[in-house]
Amino acid sequence: MSLQAEFEQALADSKNLPERPDNMTLLKMYALYKQASQGDAGGERPGMTDMVGRAKWDAWAALKNTANEDAMRQYIDLVESLK
Repeated sequence: MSLQAEFEQALADSKNLPERPDNMTLLKMYALYKQASQGDAGGERPGMTDMVGRAKWDAWAALKNTANEDAMRQYIDLVESLK
C-alpha cells in the first residue's frame, strides 16, 4: 500500500476511534494533517481573540520544514496508536 493510501486510510480510521482523543492529541493530529496536505503554515497568525485558531496555527507552525511524507507517517502512526 502506498504512503498516500495509508494516509487516506488513517484519515478514515480517525473518524471511528474507540474514544475521542484529548485536546492535545487532536491538536497534534490537526497539525500533522495540515503539514502533510498543505506544507508549512502560511498566512498571519490569528489574533489573541481567536484562541482556538491561534493554538491550531501554532501547532501547525511548529512542524515547519517537516517533509510531507514525514508528517503523513507520523499521522498514520498516531492514529494507529489510538486504535
